[in-house]
Amino acid sequence: MREFFHYFFGAGEQIEFKYFSLAHILPILIAVVIIYLIYRYRDFLRESKWDEKIRLIMSFALIITEMSYFWRLVGVPDLKPDPTDHLPITVCGWGVIFSAYFVITKNQTLFDITYFWLFSGTLFALATPTVISYCGPTRFRYYQFWCEHLLGYIALFYMIFVHGMKIKFKAIFKSVACLAVLAVIAYIANVTLGDDANYLFMAMPEDTTSVLDFLPKNFILRVVIMGVVIIALFVVAYLPWYFIDKKNKKKEA
Repeated sequence: MREFFHYFFGAGEQIEFKYFSLAHILPILIAVVIIYLIYRYRDFLRESKWDEKIRLIMSFALIITEMSYFWRLVGVPDLKPDPTDHLPITVCGWGVIFSAYFVITKNQTLFDITYFWLFSGTLFALATPTVISYCGPTRFRYYQFWCEHLLGYIALFYMIFVHGMKIKFKAIFKSVACLAVLAVIAYIANVTLGDDANYLFMAMPEDTTSVLDFLPKNFILRVVIMGVVIIALFVVAYLPWYFIDKKNKKKEA
């Protein structure tokens, strides 16, 4: 049993995860089905006594999912956590924490930030999840990764469909400002910790194939291109709400 847990919670020694395999597509399909069911039964959930309990469970699951990443690093000696890789300076990680709070408090600012971060940044992690290339379905990290990255979407859509939370255009500015603060922290960490640090992928491409490979290695060009692309993605993420508002105004006229 000890050997099993050592293997399950340990790090992979060779590439175990392949893009667009069943192990890649299945978790996303499960999340899509859950989101559809939330939409299908949104009225029931809104009026049900279970609504508050469901949100509490989601919040608890989000926090445990994020914290378990660090508990694993501390609990498995062979992993040897390194500050150049494992500080909590990630869009996905903070998106999970924000999700855990807004699903309980209905905080609009945290909802706004999380919406744009997930639909503009985490989507790339879902398309090319480089961080689990060495961790397939026989490893804890595989399940932790998918729970971390998909529960935030479930929480977002739950609050949209069941509680009617919406996005306004000005929310883009809040999200950009908060991301800029995180980027400054990431830059300081990368410079302080040395060449191996690559928080927010600002310093260099990943070791394995990802959508970030097209970015140049030059720091200034890399940051400028990332900034332009992110703002463009924020605008694209807002478009559904633009058309919804436009449609609603026509109905009211």
